[in-house]
Amino acid sequence: MKIELLPIKTRIVHPPKDEIWDIIDNLEVKDGDIIFITSKIVAIHQGYTVSKDKAAKEDLIRQEAERMITYRNPTGNYSVNLTVAHGVLIPAAGIDESNADNHYILWPRNIDEFCREVRARLMKKHGLKKLGVVVTDSHTTPLRWGVTGLAIGLAGVEPLEDIRGKKDLFGREMRLTQVDMIDPLAAMAVNTMGENNECTPIVIMRGDFKIKYSDKASMDNFKIEPDYDLYRPLLEALPKVED
Repeated sequence: MKIELLPIKTRIVHPPKDEIWDIIDNLEVKDGDIIFITSKIVAIHQGYTVSKDKAAKEDLIRQEAERMITYRNPTGNYSVNLTVAHGVLIPAAGIDESNADNHYILWPRNIDEFCREVRARLMKKHGLKKLGVVVTDSHTTPLRWGVTGLAIGLAGVEPLEDIRGKKDLFGREMRLTQVDMIDPLAAMAVNTMGENNECTPIVIMRGDFKIKYSDKASMDNFKIEPDYDLYRPLLEALPKVED
């Protein structure tokens, strides 16, 4: 399987609001490509930003989070807010300050819908039959340094491969396993985008993917309800944010 990653360098996308259709509409894509777009420029496109002069980050985190716990980082004199927000375990409810020009960047909204709109525009323009669009963000992994990428919205590609009922090498039937097909690709794309001043918020991935294309694909079928999650005991240890 050969995969090519094509980083797309763009103009700077400026908070508080800056439409990005001029960037999207100029993408050169081919049948079978998957487009990865960082959540930051999607949030700015939608206007989900707040000036630092108008709000405190702690208040915004409480506004965005469903569960939250604050603690003092032992390696430095600052507080960490670990949250569950938008169906993801993530620091600070996903609120970002980097490359934000004195703004807080919140998570975008209706992300699958945005992905479907991008996909429809580009498929029509280029006469395509198969195209994936994925919005990404960076997150941390427990017991690991560093950040990696994950998908937070998508259209056109199925995020899971269900291998329940299939047999392993010794004939044992798989009962629980489903394979996350999209986050590994998102991690590759985010690594290519960079985390600093690269100004590369989009990556086109091209090649022979072991992935299914679908007009009905959605993040809704990808997320686990907390009650069924393997990490339920840890998630329940985070207090709910009161209204």
